Amino acid sequence: MHAMLEETMNQATPRPRRRHRARLHVLATAVTAALTFACGAALAQPGSYPTRPIRIVVPFPPGGGVDFVARTVAQRLGDSLKQQVLVENRSGAGGRIGAEAVARSAPDGYTLLMASPAEVVVLSALGQKLNYDPRRDLLPVTLAGEAPLVIAVHPSLAAKSIPELIALARSRPGKVGFATPGAGSSMQFAGAMLEIIGKIDLTHIPYKGAAPALSDALGGQVPVLIVGIPPVVQHAKTGKLRVLAVTGERRSSALPDVPAVAELPGFAGYRFTNWMGVFVAAKTPAPIVERLNMEIARIVREPATREVLAAQGVEAAGFSIAEFEAFLDSEARRYATIARERMIAVEE
Repeated sequence: MHAMLEETMNQATPRPRRRHRARLHVLATAVTAALTFACGAALAQPGSYPTRPIRIVVPFPPGGGVDFVARTVAQRLGDSLKQQVLVENRSGAGGRIGAEAVARSAPDGYTLLMASPAEVVVLSALGQKLNYDPRRDLLPVTLAGEAPLVIAVHPSLAAKSIPELIALARSRPGKVGFATPGAGSSMQFAGAMLEIIGKIDLTHIPYKGAAPALSDALGGQVPVLIVGIPPVVQHAKTGKLRVLAVTGERRSSALPDVPAVAELPGFAGYRFTNWMGVFVAAKTPAPIVERLNMEIARIVREPATREVLAAQGVEAAGFSIAEFEAFLDSEARRYATIARERMIAVEE
């Protein structure tokens, strides 16, 4: 009887040891959750970022304007953040491969995109199908810099000015080609507008980046080159290329003797620039985005950096996040309007 009573009591009343284990389990779970939350919050705080090297993806080959600005920023950003900042060139598909890689990267602030207008504004404004959504999958950080384009020719071409190039193209309809870093680039738009206003027919030759386009222009394989100003400055000064005009609203301090296309009769308002903007993957914590904005904007506005950029024709920007967002909206509307009104198509 006594044994049966003891068994019944044991079944009816939980053992103290089991209750203790249950409490410990609940406590451990709570502590783990708290630590996980705390660690996640800490990673999102500017003070703890970065703790390992950062990479800036350039969606074009080395040697172009976007690459030049990325490397200029990377060197100074590494010093500022006390971490190594590497530049990785992931070219192809007019910048789309590199942009998609960043859009699909971990949203932790360790993978940045130094973009041109094409892969984040122009192609989507034209309704091109992309494997990523620039507005949904990328967060704008800051506009690092902006540079006019150049319209240059090989010295063997019998054209020393834009009017002479137009006259030559009229005499050879469709036989004068112009090289650009890719389809859907601001350079293609600049060439298309030159065709429309000049009433000429050129042949667009898109390359996979500024460097290979420049290489063929230097070798005389293509007669006309439209590209960002940084990689052309030195070749213009040595006479390996003849720069006919720049495409900004005014002349560039890097090539002060070269006229702007907008100076020519009938070309008022002609403006195309190659800008370099920094982006990160969507869902990157706001404190990290703000830290990157603060650091990069400060770096490009420093006198030493401005001087380095200006020597290659790049005007430093350093926009706030809000200013950059407004800039992107304006650019998207402008390119979409030009494409619609001028019926500009993008070659694939």
